[in-house]
Amino acid sequence: MRIIAGRHRGRRLAAPAGAATRPTADRVRQALFDMLWHAPWGGRERVEGATVLDAFAGTGALGLEALSRGADRASFLETDRAALAALRANIAACREEARCTVLAADATRPPRAAAPCGLVFLDPPYAEGLMTSALAALGAAGWIAPGALVCAEYPAAAAEPPPGFTLLAERAHGAARLLVLQPG
Repeated sequence: MRIIAGRHRGRRLAAPAGAATRPTADRVRQALFDMLWHAPWGGRERVEGATVLDAFAGTGALGLEALSRGADRASFLETDRAALAALRANIAACREEARCTVLAADATRPPRAAAPCGLVFLDPPYAEGLMTSALAALGAAGWIAPGALVCAEYPAAAAEPPPGFTLLAERAHGAARLLVLQPG
């Protein structure tokens, strides 16, 4: 697993051993960022200069990819200790400590946001059905800015947009289905 594009292009990312963390594959991240940059509702300005939230961060690949492509800041929410260690190592390897905040927090019960984020990534464990409750909790805690783009990774078989969000795009990639949503 590596950073696909931008100033950290080619940087290898550490991942914890075992199946507890399921990093987003390189090709899926590439497809997601291609959508973000080239869709009529997207554009480079949706990433460049953005404040990003990577919830259920795991290795931090999505947030670090956004930073590599020009985002200003990224916050990461993760609870697994092994994933937190890998996440912190990846941030240090990219020398992005000054632009990152790592919170050992559950995305379904997040702390209050310091600032709302215009770009939100969610990749919860597939089997636990946490997407809808996480989006509601993150919205209530002030993490999701009005007009934000929310990039959600679902299992391929279950990809209904949650209530309160408009579906902007949807793409299947193997066992994953990417949904790009907007609140409201």
